[in-house]
Amino acid sequence: MVKDIALAKIHNALGAKMVPFAGYNMPVSYEGVNAEHETVRNAVGVFDVSHMGEFLVMGPNALNLIQKVTSNDASKIVDDQAQYSCFPNATGGIVDDLIVYRFNAEKWLLVVNASNIDKDWDWINSKNTMNAELKNISEDYSLLAIQGPKAVEAMQSLTSVDLSAIKFYHFKVADFAGLEHVIISATGYTGSGGFEIYCKNSEVEQVWAEVFKAGADFGIKPIGLAARDTLRLEMGYCLYGNDINETTSPIEAGLGWITKFSKEFTNSDNLLKQKEQGPERRLIAFELDERGIPRQGYDIVDGQGNKIGEVTSGTMSPSISKGIGMGYVPSNIKSIGTKIHIQIRKNAIPATIVKLPFYKG
Repeated sequence: MVKDIALAKIHNALGAKMVPFAGYNMPVSYEGVNAEHETVRNAVGVFDVSHMGEFLVMGPNALNLIQKVTSNDASKIVDDQAQYSCFPNATGGIVDDLIVYRFNAEKWLLVVNASNIDKDWDWINSKNTMNAELKNISEDYSLLAIQGPKAVEAMQSLTSVDLSAIKFYHFKVADFAGLEHVIISATGYTGSGGFEIYCKNSEVEQVWAEVFKAGADFGIKPIGLAARDTLRLEMGYCLYGNDINETTSPIEAGLGWITKFSKEFTNSDNLLKQKEQGPERRLIAFELDERGIPRQGYDIVDGQGNKIGEVTSGTMSPSISKGIGMGYVPSNIKSIGTKIHIQIRKNAIPATIVKLPFYKG
């Protein structure tokens, strides 16, 4: 059964195109992907991403459990700081990617992908041999991502906290939109700055109304999941289910920077070997040299038409007006500037491996 998020009626009233995604009816677009994309790049837009999952990890063994199940080193972050990480599985792949929030030494929040909530919950419970206290609060909380270069200025009137002072990947629990104890997090999935606001389902309608009132003079608009995908791809951010999954390792995916071998975690010995020896394949980014739109599942081929890989994410970039994408190829082909081809129907379209991000801002 597909569930409704708390603001479903509001999205329907705004004329959003609603589609089932990860078990929820979600707004995929309002006025069109390109227009919504440009709003976020140039002004400020609001995504309802309340389908995401939230787990509290508490007690004296909270950090021990997080260290055991995540690849990054959570001992390095301080109160009011967040960290991007992943859950490695036992066979070299990734259970999920996530954000870890530290409130204090005995209270942490893990934010996971909507499609993986049940799987992640089972996974972390199966590893909880140290009896950390776990609470799945996914059904009780909503999440709004207020993104774009004007987000700080547009939202400042809603809180007593200096929003410009919250550094990237830091957060505050503070007053916001007439409510106390809202999580204001300087995180996002767009590369254009802004905040993610966590509040209770019973509060989100008030937050939504106040956010749009405060942002009215800044061109604020609601943004759907389709533009979220083009925005994140322009930045080269991995999407679970496309660029990373149970069979892709963090080393292959270019996530070595969130894989810290200063501690032991699930499958860390094998991942360390892979890092030292070098993986057989790598996730690369490419731009098409000619017109065309690469799509997930399209073959990556060499000059002779031999398949060497597959596109994991692809689109027509609204910001740079080129076909862009990512995909896995053998490691000896990963160098920047290398020429490859993308098989689009009967045509092998030439492309060039480039350095991320595609969009430089």
